[in-house]
Amino acid sequence: MSGRTMRWQVLLFVSVSSLSTVVGQVAYSIPEEMSKGSVVGNIAQDLGINVKRLKSGKARIYTEDNGKYVELNKDRGVLLVGERIDRETLCGQTTPCALHLQITLEDPIEFYTVTVEINDINDNAPSFKKDEIKFRISESAVTGAKFVLERAMDPDVGVNGLQSYSLQPTDSFNLKLQNQQDGSKKVEMVLQKHLDREAQQHLSLILTAVDGGEPQLSGTVRIEISVLDVNDNAPVFTQEVYKVTIMENAAKGAILCTVSATDADEGSYGKVIYSITNTLDGVPVMFHIAEESGEVSLTGNLDYEKAQLYEIHVQASDDGGLTDSAKILVEVTDINDNHPSINIMSKTNSVTENSRPETVVTIFNVQDPDSGENGKVACNIEGHVPFLIKSTSKKFFSLVTDSDLDRERASEYNITVTC
Repeated sequence: MSGRTMRWQVLLFVSVSSLSTVVGQVAYSIPEEMSKGSVVGNIAQDLGINVKRLKSGKARIYTEDNGKYVELNKDRGVLLVGERIDRETLCGQTTPCALHLQITLEDPIEFYTVTVEINDINDNAPSFKKDEIKFRISESAVTGAKFVLERAMDPDVGVNGLQSYSLQPTDSFNLKLQNQQDGSKKVEMVLQKHLDREAQQHLSLILTAVDGGEPQLSGTVRIEISVLDVNDNAPVFTQEVYKVTIMENAAKGAILCTVSATDADEGSYGKVIYSITNTLDGVPVMFHIAEESGEVSLTGNLDYEKAQLYEIHVQASDDGGLTDSAKILVEVTDINDNHPSINIMSKTNSVTENSRPETVVTIFNVQDPDSGENGKVACNIEGHVPFLIKSTSKKFFSLVTDSDLDRERASEYNITVTC
């Protein structure tokens, strides 16, 4: 639908009374997990509004998609926590995390913007999806050989998020960390000394992930290593990074790319098997790699508004347990697949015929989740009426009078706004 204008219409009924508008804003900062009923802030005091005015003006909170996390107590003039706020559920890894609210009053119309920043607490420990990681490593593996380990996940952010890893014992393997584009760390164990299957057929290690919170939390995974007989060469990918661009409406089964790795060994030691190593994100559900050919295809439904970039970690393994890794950066491009939606925030049913031009009649909000040009919204009034639309702030519009009104000439108007 990317070549057509998407429209959503709302009918506004206006007849004639007195009206003015006030615009203001205030910001608060609270920790997540506050109990229901906790005070967010004294909104009446901070905005300079009399508590009686909150009642007479029928004060209301408009919260878009933020549910009922914050409530307005008109008797006390305060904002309260309406339900427990889990920052990780609300914002994921996005920082800062904030609720954006609007408070409106009527007769006359007053419009206030409220921002409530939700601060992270250390309520999540780093965790691994698996309890155990198994490797089969040849005794001929050379010193410096690298083995990709599963990364831990910690929903917390900042200092409360995942900070570092440690590996014990360290007599045969050391830990190597590499920063990734998504802010995470690639975790590898590096062989420090030659393995001797005749001396030791099995090794057990513990990988520990820790955060930086207070108190510090951690998670562990066991690494079980079986030592195999000679496998001289590890697979090597032809590229370290593959880059792919795909439209968000691509059909399931669409081919993204084909990865390739070579192994100089013969027989089963030279046969390469491909796999996706992502564990705790949506990649294994969204994408599939053919074990033998390395062909990567789409298995889920893309949505640009939910995710614009995927990082697929792929591994090439031979039958001797040696591996190499690469990554595929998948950029999702937007299409115009969302209609604008109009939400009436506050309106009056009448204006006086002696109202001044630009008297506010209605305030409404227009949302379009698409990005770029696809998400830009224009609104207009159909027909010839003495009203016009003004933009009060981003995504918010006002319907105001455009000229003198004459009740004897027209006592009411039916107005159609198209966005």
